[in-house]
Amino acid sequence: MSKICEFLKECGPFFVLTVNEDAPAGRPFGAVMEYDNDLYISTADGKAVYKQLKSNEKMQIVALKPGTREWVRINGIAKECISIDIKRMMLKECPVLTNHYSSPEDPHYCVFLIKVVDWHLF
Repeated sequence: MSKICEFLKECGPFFVLTVNEDAPAGRPFGAVMEYDNDLYISTADGKAVYKQLKSNEKMQIVALKPGTREWVRINGIAKECISIDIKRMMLKECPVLTNHYSSPEDPHYCVFLIKVVDWHLF
């Protein structure tokens, strides 16, 4: 799993793809963390991506390393994580999130554990 997380960090922004009713939806993300062999991403509970992950946990991450033709596609299952310890670790790992969330207890700050089903590095 470390190889995937390090690759995503090297890419900078990556895309999280979800299902919006009957259509695909994608948007850029920048914060990712690995803990206990799982990936974690974060969002706010008022965003469409939050609602989409809650209604259909199947998702995909796609990232291209700048200046190369190397890219990754990750298929996963998203589960909301309510652990304050995990949220605290995410804020520490991705300090840019503190621009949006003042603490791990922020009621709008959400973290999703991504159980990787499969991945392909190209």
